[in-house]
Amino acid sequence: MSETGVLGPIVPAFAAIGRPAIAAFAIVGRVAMFAGRAIARGATPPWYPLRLAEQLLLMGWFALPVAAITALFTGAVLAQQIYIGGSRFNAESSVPTVVVIAMIRELGPLLTGLMIAGRASSAMAAEIGTMRVTEQLDAMETLRTDPYRYLIAPRLLACVIALPALVMVANVIGIFGGYLLSIYKFGFNPSSYLETTARVIVSDDIVISLVKAAVFGFIIALMGCYHGMNAGGGAAGVGRATTNGVVSAFVLILLANLLLTVAAFG
Repeated sequence: MSETGVLGPIVPAFAAIGRPAIAAFAIVGRVAMFAGRAIARGATPPWYPLRLAEQLLLMGWFALPVAAITALFTGAVLAQQIYIGGSRFNAESSVPTVVVIAMIRELGPLLTGLMIAGRASSAMAAEIGTMRVTEQLDAMETLRTDPYRYLIAPRLLACVIALPALVMVANVIGIFGGYLLSIYKFGFNPSSYLETTARVIVSDDIVISLVKAAVFGFIIALMGCYHGMNAGGGAAGVGRATTNGVVSAFVLILLANLLLTVAAFG
């Protein structure tokens, strides 16, 4: 049997694996080039501080109710489940400790990132995608206004700044939600609960929580802007860009959370 005959069944199998792999690497490369271009151009003048202030308001202040409600309910449910699970082993007193650690290390930054991704990535992709399909971006370039400096860089910086602030507020509100449920439903002593909470909080946990938030904020803005800038095909294309922006932000946030958690806590 010839060499071609031996490799005949193998080549299609490798091709079926190679094509998606090459396509995936190509997408990663395009996203990396997009991020590098946005960062490089945003680091050089002209800058647009009013655009940055507008995005900070949208990503921070207007998103605060969503983050606060999510954290409050999450902290209360977390305390409920920990109390039920701990009661099986006479470990009900672990409620404040676990609520604090879980909220600061994981649930605060992760759930806030996912909620803001659903709110912000979709809005960015829809807005920039509409500008793309209606040729407004081409008009901006004709008027010598760089879309990366005017549209992309302010959004990236605003999300990196706003999300850590939101996560700090969400952590506090989530811990407070667990406190309320523990005090008024399970009969915990308020002063003892607060004393345990204060003792458990350490600076390393707060730092990793803020680092996660900044990374998640960058991912949220990057995915929304990238898919919006690459939208095409009219209204249907804008819809696809919006969906892709949210889904890709969700997936990358979960992946980044895993990598950061393993790197920080071994």
